[in-house]
Amino acid sequence: MKKKQLLIISGGMEIGGIERSLFGLLGEIDYDRYDVDLLLFKVGGELLPLVDRRCNILPEIKQCAAMTLPIASAIKTTPIIGVKRAVNRIISTKKYGTSDAATFALLSSYWRSCVSNMPAQKKKYDVAISFMWPHDYAAKKVTANKKIAWIHTDYTVAKMNFEKDEKLWSKFDKIAAVSDEAGNAFRKVYPSLADKLITVENILSPEFVRTQARKEPAEGIDPDIPAILSVGRFTAAKAFDLAAESCRIMKEKGCDFKWYLIGFGPDEALIRSKIKENNVEDTMIILGKKSNPYPYIAACNIYAQPSRYEGKAVTVREAQMLGKPVLITDFETAKGHIEDGKDGIICPMGTETVADALAVLLDNKKLREKLGKNCLANDYSNRESINTLYDFIEN
Repeated sequence: MKKKQLLIISGGMEIGGIERSLFGLLGEIDYDRYDVDLLLFKVGGELLPLVDRRCNILPEIKQCAAMTLPIASAIKTTPIIGVKRAVNRIISTKKYGTSDAATFALLSSYWRSCVSNMPAQKKKYDVAISFMWPHDYAAKKVTANKKIAWIHTDYTVAKMNFEKDEKLWSKFDKIAAVSDEAGNAFRKVYPSLADKLITVENILSPEFVRTQARKEPAEGIDPDIPAILSVGRFTAAKAFDLAAESCRIMKEKGCDFKWYLIGFGPDEALIRSKIKENNVEDTMIILGKKSNPYPYIAACNIYAQPSRYEGKAVTVREAQMLGKPVLITDFETAKGHIEDGKDGIICPMGTETVADALAVLLDNKKLREKLGKNCLANDYSNRESINTLYDFIEN
C-alpha cells in the first residue's frame, strides 16, 4: 500500500515546550504508514539530533529562517524580509503597544506581510500539519489535500487583528488544540471556527524524560537546601518577574529554600532586576538555558509554574513524570494541567497566594510525597492522542 505523504511545519527544535511536544509526535508517528517531511524555519536545536531518522528533514529556506533572526540580521541575509519586519514592527507597536499580549499582533503582522516573499513547496502532500502559529506558510505556500493547524496557547489573552487571523485559521480543515481547555479558550475568541476544533494532547515520552534525567548531575543546585524549580522561556507569560516577589515574601516568612529558574528569553533583564529589587539574589537563582533540564527537575523538591497564561505546559507534565509535586497558578487552562489536590496544587494568582501555597508545600512533606506518588501512578504520555490525528489523516 502506498504511503501517505505528510508535511509537518514548525519553527525549530530547540529546548521549548512546543518543540518537545513536536519531538513526542515525531517519535510516535507510524513511519511504516506515512512518509514524513519536516520543514523547520530554522534547522537546528538540541532536540534535532534525537529526531527519528526516518523523518526527512527538509533544507532550510532562507526567507523562512530570516523570520527567526533579529531584524538587523534579517536585513543582511534577506533585505526585503528584514525591511518588511522593521516597518511592521513600527506599525504594530503604534497600534497595539509592546506588551506580551501585543506580541501576537507583531508576529501575525510579520508573517502576513512577509509570506508573499517566501517560495512555495513544489511537492504536493496528502496532509500538511502546521505545528506552530503563525500558520501563514502552511496556509498559503503549501499544496495539500488536507491541512491541520495546532493551538498551543490561550488566545483570550492576545491583542491583534482577530478578523484577519480568523481568515487564516479558516483555511485549515481542522484545528488541533493541545487540551480541551485550550480549545475552549480559542472558541471564545473564534466562535465561527468551533466546528473545526479537535483535541490532540501533547504526546510525550516518560522513558525519554526519565532516561535524560539520569544522564548528568544537576550542577548548581544545593542538595542540602529544599529546591523549588521553574522552567520556561523568560517572557511575561511565565510570570517569573512576579515570582521574585513571591520569593521575597517566603523569605520574610522564614522559609528555608532556594528557587531556581531554567530558561532564556527577552525578559531576562527584567527578571534579574526584579530579583535585585526584592533582595533575593541569594535565594532566586537563574541557571540559564539547559539543553537537558531533566536532571534539574529530578533534583528539585517542588516544581512551580506561576504563569499568567498557558496552553498546555509541557514542563508540568514532565515534572509529574518524574514524580514531583507541582504547583501552578489558576490561569484559564489550569484545570487541564492537573487535578487539584491529587497530582498537583492550583493556587489563585497573586504573589502572596503563590508564596503561601509554596510555603505550605515546603512545610508539608507528607503532602509532597502524596502528590509525587500520585503522579508516578499516572500515565501522562498521551500516546493514544495520535489516533485522533490518524483519524483526520485517513478519513
